[in-house]
Amino acid sequence: MRRGLALVAALVFVAEPGSAQTLSQRVQDLFRFGSCGQPLCLTLTGSLAIHGSHFTGAAVQANENLLGFLTGAIGATLGSIPISSTTSGATFRFVEGAPVSTATSAGPIFAERAQTLGRGRMLLGVNTTRLAFDRVRGTDLEDLSFNFSHQDVQQPGLGDVAGEYDYINVQPSLKLTLLSSAVFATYGLTDRVDVGVAIPVVHASLDGSSTATIRNVNGTLSGSHSFGAEVGGGNTATARADGSKTGIGDVAIRAKANLSQTDRMGLAILGDARLPTGDADNFTGTGEFALRALGIVSGRFGAFSPHANGGFALRSGDQQTNAVLFTAGFDQLLSPRATLAIDAITEWQMGDSKLTLPRTIQFAGANASTLPATDIPDRKDNIINLSAGAKFTFSGATIIINGILPLGDGGMQSKTGMYTLGVERTFR
Repeated sequence: MRRGLALVAALVFVAEPGSAQTLSQRVQDLFRFGSCGQPLCLTLTGSLAIHGSHFTGAAVQANENLLGFLTGAIGATLGSIPISSTTSGATFRFVEGAPVSTATSAGPIFAERAQTLGRGRMLLGVNTTRLAFDRVRGTDLEDLSFNFSHQDVQQPGLGDVAGEYDYINVQPSLKLTLLSSAVFATYGLTDRVDVGVAIPVVHASLDGSSTATIRNVNGTLSGSHSFGAEVGGGNTATARADGSKTGIGDVAIRAKANLSQTDRMGLAILGDARLPTGDADNFTGTGEFALRALGIVSGRFGAFSPHANGGFALRSGDQQTNAVLFTAGFDQLLSPRATLAIDAITEWQMGDSKLTLPRTIQFAGANASTLPATDIPDRKDNIINLSAGAKFTFSGATIIINGILPLGDGGMQSKTGMYTLGVERTFR
């Protein structure tokens, strides 16, 4: 346990020195070509030379939309990374003041069961979760595509001037990896009430590149617009961005109350507040307050212990949506030292998404047509994950190994899932 705590402390103190540019600004650099201080630096020829800034407005707006969408999707995922269960190992109910064991297995890993620790008992633990983003709403982050339109400079509708049929296609390739190490503690305030805290330290690493091409609506390269000389002066330009940041994530404060407990069944409620201690601009947290409330039912039938959690998450961020939460699964005692834990963890978005994608581009005139602004689909970010892991108990400590595999296409995800390693121990 001491080694785990030391690891998290070390991550804070060895964090690389802060720089003036945040990771979200570095994502924006993937849509910036040229050094003229504008999102796009273009050189125009012939009679269209007066249109030198007519892509800038679209680029600025697209940058705002895209950066807001990408950072919002990352923040939503950060807010959804589960924290270890508030209880583990032996739990108790009290009959005429005497403790009676209410669990035989080491319990679930991320789901909750109704039992509490018992007055004066404490659970301490540390875990590390790794997540490498590689898709958003089912679209591969290495195959993204965005289109920036020319400004509508004369009559309403793009196309009354030949240069308005040009657009800039940007194809970024992103790699973003998060390593979240959390220290957590739960204390039995009474025989039926537990309180706890979880403090994550998040290391975010970004690596990306992008290629921009100026095209005409008919599919050919533009003959009217070109990039500035500092990026080659042709129809194509490239950009790169990389960096990493380490910092405290969103701290969680939790409380659970057991409402009813028998030898076979239990009912409880749990409240979980996520504090805005993380840095959204550097992808270490959402930076917004969130509240989670759950109803918990769990049972015990010999070595088999099913459970279900249902409730909601209320989020205060401008880009975060409220959600209905539901988790169901079981933990199975395989041997006196080993427990298998399986769960389906779901989150269902309430209302429309607050993440705004660029609008479809409409061309008029002789080449009337539409052009999608991006290949990212516009839909709800419902999340369905399968969690599978095991707990191994040795000398009073419990070692946790777990993997979470996404089963849907909602939000920003990893095709290979997220992996967690941890250790925890209960003290009397």
